[in-house]
Amino acid sequence: MRITSTSCICPVLVCLCFVQRCYGAAHHGSIKVTRNQTKQVEGETEVHHRPKRGWVWNQFFVLEEHMGPDPQYVGKLHSNSDKGDGSVKYILTGEGAGTIFIIDDTTGDIHSTKSLDREQKTHYVLHAQAIDRRTNKPLEPESEFIIKVQDINDNAPKFTDGPYIVTVPEMSEMGTSVLQVTATDADDPTYGNSARVVYSILQGQPYFSVDPKTGVIRTALHNMDREAREHYSVVIQAKDMAGQVGGLSGSTTVNITLTDVNDNPPRFPQKHYQLYVPESAQVGSAVGKIKANDADTGSNADMKYTIINGDGSGVFSISTDKETREGILSLKKPLNYEKKKSYTLNIEGANTHLDFRFSHLGPFKDVTMLKIIVGDVDEPPLFTMPSYVMEVYENAKIGTAVGTVTAQDPDTANSLVRYFVDHNTEEDRYFTVDASTGTIKTAKIFDREETPWYNITVAASEIDNPGLVSHVPVGIRILDVNDNPPELDREYEIVVCENAKPGQVIQTISATDKDNSANGARFHFSLDEGLSMNPNFTLRNNEDNTASILTRRRRYSRTTQDVYYLPVLISDGGTPPLSSSSTLTIRVCACERDGRVRTCHAEAFLSSAGLSTGALIAILLCVVILLAIVVLFITLRRSKKEPLIISEEDVRENVVTYDDEGGGEEDTEAFDITALRNPSAAEELKYRRDIRPEVKHVPRHHPSSSLDSIDVQEFIKQRLAEADMDPSVPPYDSLQTYAYEGHRSEAGSISSLDSATTHSDQDYNYLGDWGPEFKKLAELYGEIESERTT
Repeated sequence: MRITSTSCICPVLVCLCFVQRCYGAAHHGSIKVTRNQTKQVEGETEVHHRPKRGWVWNQFFVLEEHMGPDPQYVGKLHSNSDKGDGSVKYILTGEGAGTIFIIDDTTGDIHSTKSLDREQKTHYVLHAQAIDRRTNKPLEPESEFIIKVQDINDNAPKFTDGPYIVTVPEMSEMGTSVLQVTATDADDPTYGNSARVVYSILQGQPYFSVDPKTGVIRTALHNMDREAREHYSVVIQAKDMAGQVGGLSGSTTVNITLTDVNDNPPRFPQKHYQLYVPESAQVGSAVGKIKANDADTGSNADMKYTIINGDGSGVFSISTDKETREGILSLKKPLNYEKKKSYTLNIEGANTHLDFRFSHLGPFKDVTMLKIIVGDVDEPPLFTMPSYVMEVYENAKIGTAVGTVTAQDPDTANSLVRYFVDHNTEEDRYFTVDASTGTIKTAKIFDREETPWYNITVAASEIDNPGLVSHVPVGIRILDVNDNPPELDREYEIVVCENAKPGQVIQTISATDKDNSANGARFHFSLDEGLSMNPNFTLRNNEDNTASILTRRRRYSRTTQDVYYLPVLISDGGTPPLSSSSTLTIRVCACERDGRVRTCHAEAFLSSAGLSTGALIAILLCVVILLAIVVLFITLRRSKKEPLIISEEDVRENVVTYDDEGGGEEDTEAFDITALRNPSAAEELKYRRDIRPEVKHVPRHHPSSSLDSIDVQEFIKQRLAEADMDPSVPPYDSLQTYAYEGHRSEAGSISSLDSATTHSDQDYNYLGDWGPEFKKLAELYGEIESERTT
């Protein structure tokens, strides 16, 4: 069987089809060799024929983007069994069969009904089969073949990453690589030149160039200067078909920016500057600015300003503002127009970041001269000293001169100065100052012991311009005068033991002086020389501002003399010296052997000697006995119980609590609670005894018969009604407790609560039959019964 493709008939593709078919048969196609199968006639023997080659397939080709009115012819299927009588039926299956590719089942012609795009699908895999039309039996085995879509140049190159933004340092060498661009073409790169791209530059010459094969963009000029031009827009074109006529093209834009390098030194716009600064400018303040221009940017334009020489380098300083790159001129020392009227400075501005590749363009610094003119200002008077310290003795008379302050007008006019005290504080009123001379005088008499120091403020102003005022602090120290005699530092309570020995130190005394150490630091102690020698005690000066009191004899007696008085004279070391006399009191006390004080005279030194242990114990014991007697008396008074209801005394607002559990017959003496425990025991309605109301006589029935059967609830209601209706009830609260616990037992009770107030029908004679153990009980209840009967 032979398979033919009419695509090879086209004159343009004759050679190509021949090459493709031969190549495909050897490599890509699949060759299937089968025997020709003929229909066997019944009765005939099988005849074996030599096998023939059939269904030799290779690739079919169809052009993409076919736009003709008729379907595009692809190829033809033919079997050796086809005699041309239409008995062979050709069937096509696989990708696109019946939709994209149709076959004439009689002739085997294959046509493409749609326009194909190779960029969407490059080939289709189909299966061909030849069958007998009458019997539907296969005449040839099913064979697979491929229809490839033949590429045409229908896609232009594209830059998928554009537009581009890139930088390159200025002053770069020619040929410096900037960027590599890449264009992609969707056409088949293995067929023809449809996908073969070449690059060219449409815009950006002569500054940049592009490699036609690789797309690498490079600088095309030497030393491109950013300061001359910073931004470039370069247009790159990519064209397929190797750049031939008729090829498709695409373009992109590359924005190139030159980055800065330090290739420009700083320059001052002028070589000479002049600055006016008033002499009143404050030290540390900024007085002017200066700036050198630099065409570079960023860190390449950073610079530092310095004063390299000049007569004002010690008066002025310069610093750099990093934001504005200006030199800030500041004042280091105060200006004085009267002393110096101008200064000259040489200021240098230099880059801080240098690029040694461009050192030949330097030097990267510049120098300018600055002349500073000092302006004259009317200044306030200037004191000769920043502060004054003066001294004056205490007790000095009012008007005593303390000292003098001096101020002068620093201006050339040298105006006269007027002085006055700035009365800002109370201390400023203690002194006066002469308006013309500046002499300070006292305005009161001072006491150093009260205030040793004063601080005042003296002001000075020009007579011609009183608004210009300057101030100066003045400290005045009050000097000490020995005007206070020494005194004992405290009151001494001196004790001498009865068993003291001669020469024994019984007390050490010291003194104090309000004057300072120069007039009262050294004290001298002595006995009063005007008195005769004391036979009992003597005084020893210790030469350390203290003195010791010593005994002069053995043994002292309280009974003979319990108090001694010792006059002491104290003098200071001032000029002139002052002295005072003080009398020491010495008490005689009884002491232990170790010197501890045991007791002194009752009127004497009781607190210091103290009470003995035995006396304290006796006092405490007496106190305890008295407390015990008081507690016992209170307990006895409380244990005596009085009637609660029938009482002549006022018991208002008293609440009596009974929390004992039976005290025998004595319970009835305190309170008749039978009425509360058993309503049948109440004989009559009783009023309060504290108030006797005047009410009309109302006859009352004897309740003995009715109360025997009354219910406790009715009883409580009756009592509440009587309390509410009783006009004798006083205007204060009263507590009435009803704690009835039920009716009495039919068997009665042997409790003593009812024995004295209620009558019982119980016969206790049977107790005598209980034996000798109950004899006493039988006699007791027998006597009670007889008493009730009587």
